[in-house]
Amino acid sequence: MTVLHQAIPIVRVKIISILSISLFLCSIASAEPEAVRVPVKKVLQGIEKAKPIMILPVPDQSGRSLLVLQGGEILLLSKTLKPSTFIDMTSEEMIDNSFEEGLLGLAFHPDYPKDKRFFLYHSLQNPKRSVLVEHKIDDPIKLTVNESYRRILLEVRQPYWNHNSGIPVFGPDGYLYLSTGDGGKANDPHDFSQNTFSLLGKILRIDVETKSGDMEYGIPPGNPFTGKPGFRPEIWALGLRNPWMLHWDHSASVLYCADVGQHQKEEVNLIQKGGNYGWSFREGTQAFDLKKKSPPINLKFIDPVFEYGHEQGTSISGGSVYKGSLFPALQGHYIFGDWGTGKCWAIRLSEGKVVSEKNIIFTESGVDLNAGFELVKGKPQSSFKPVNFCLDPSGELVVLDWTGLVYLSY
Repeated sequence: MTVLHQAIPIVRVKIISILSISLFLCSIASAEPEAVRVPVKKVLQGIEKAKPIMILPVPDQSGRSLLVLQGGEILLLSKTLKPSTFIDMTSEEMIDNSFEEGLLGLAFHPDYPKDKRFFLYHSLQNPKRSVLVEHKIDDPIKLTVNESYRRILLEVRQPYWNHNSGIPVFGPDGYLYLSTGDGGKANDPHDFSQNTFSLLGKILRIDVETKSGDMEYGIPPGNPFTGKPGFRPEIWALGLRNPWMLHWDHSASVLYCADVGQHQKEEVNLIQKGGNYGWSFREGTQAFDLKKKSPPINLKFIDPVFEYGHEQGTSISGGSVYKGSLFPALQGHYIFGDWGTGKCWAIRLSEGKVVSEKNIIFTESGVDLNAGFELVKGKPQSSFKPVNFCLDPSGELVVLDWTGLVYLSY
């Protein structure tokens, strides 16, 4: 009797443990976001496409697009995707370290083609700096560039080669927004992101139609720090580390910013007027563990709308809000992914909160491109390295891979 009575509790403990494990595994499975499979095909094969940065439809209803390459070339793509050279800047001294320097962004004037200007953001050397440069189209039909016109609007000195950030975008207000990284290296060693005398680690908002003082651009009315002692008036928001892609969803008047973390969190932010996003006092929603001092008690930080840890990825690549028709489940979702692991997400917001989260699996000829990754010496390795998620002229997804591949969804 004694042996039997002692055995019963032991059996019950095993049953409860197995049941608990099963319930835990079920809860994990049920918590995993829905997966949406997006078939893609490689396009533009057979040409040199070193490090594609962005594809931007030409806003003239022609169906043409521009493919921006980090090495300094921009290709014009027709409806058949047949490429020709739009502009070649490879002879300029842009790159010392090719990992993050080079040609990083392009934006057409919001009134194009009535206003024939476009704007390039890229690095230059000796001294090391980032520049925003205004150019003009000579012939909108042939899409040729006026070679005699070039106006530097803005120069930002860079202490190091990395964290250059840089896609310029026009907002629904007609003003130009530009992201800047914190200057590079690690740990924001000069505290540029929180330094309001510095343009580094910021979102800037400028007026390309006017000039203020001796500057080649104007300060828009309503900029949050205009006239405030100790603040540069160009600053719209601060506390960023290395924003990798800004995206305006004009229909919702929302500015998305994917900010690359150091070793704790990757984050998606909604940029607000005058907002402080915390770097380098914090990374994501948690304190940055290598910061030696606490923030002033009067500083208020804005939380990201989405973040993930380095068990899922190591370097966020921002993207676009999907407006196409091929994938109804993704309609209105912001599409982004991770350069290190290839993992990709889609989130939809309502009143500044995530109300829908999905995982995206890109497939080519039935083979999953980003369903997993492996750890090599403790670091994630994936052959799929998304660097940007763009939209073609019809609003469908184009995925750019840092290794030189361009994928078109279908």
